Amino acid sequence: MRRLFPVTDQTAAMASGGGAGGEGAVGTGGIPGAGLVDREWSLGELAAAYAYPEPGPGGREPWLRANMVSTLDGAAQHDGRSQPISGAADMRIFGTLRALADVVIVGAETVRLEGYRPARARAEFAELRKAAGQGPAPAIAVVTASLDLDFSLPLFTSPLVPTLVLTGAAAAPDRIGAAEKAGARVVIAGDGVGVDPARAVRALADLGHTRLLTEGGPRLLGQLVAAEVLDELCLTVSPMLTAGDAQRIAGGPAVAVPRRFALESLLEDAGFLFTRYRRP
Repeated sequence: MRRLFPVTDQTAAMASGGGAGGEGAVGTGGIPGAGLVDREWSLGELAAAYAYPEPGPGGREPWLRANMVSTLDGAAQHDGRSQPISGAADMRIFGTLRALADVVIVGAETVRLEGYRPARARAEFAELRKAAGQGPAPAIAVVTASLDLDFSLPLFTSPLVPTLVLTGAAAAPDRIGAAEKAGARVVIAGDGVGVDPARAVRALADLGHTRLLTEGGPRLLGQLVAAEVLDELCLTVSPMLTAGDAQRIAGGPAVAVPRRFALESLLEDAGFLFTRYRRP
């Protein structure tokens, strides 16, 4: 893996061959070798590269980032799943982003299609999470209007951290009861049947979850974009072409005025591009 952006004097010198580049060179952000030298980064280096913003004077505010993957021709899935268009480095970043988060927000359809399981504790990130005041693993928060979920799955019956179910006030009482009976914590984040994205972010922050990560799917991400609550997008561009009619990373109604994000960083590994954009 190598960093392509931002470019510093160090990385520019390494690119031209005029610097003291090499495996021990210090690249962008003070990360050893994290310039144009192509090598495998440690999990600690990835964690530093993807760290959440530091708290402001008033304390930590919720920060919602999305992590998605897309092919060169815009497909977010192949045969309904994202795994076929992913790769080894993408999965390392996927695991790192999870390890940095308080909670992972995911749509019900993605839970069903991707076979979601509880987040697991990882020894490599144990000290980092402890220092950040976090538990051993992030909670999973499932966004669902109908609560049409299989509550006998391990995601609900045996998570390390209780799974959250985000739904609306008009959700069917029997389905809410089934979720709670399975051990999930139901969080009302909307006045009707569905979930209001801004209210969901506030509700999670009220529970102490301020480092937020969503893994989609496209319908949920589209709702978050439309509600203007997304702070950051980590998008992996996969060097694949699929054609077909697969979904894009975000679906649903278009926003009235496109919102421009700023490029924060760009990494590359084996032809995969790992982009990180954030709101200005």
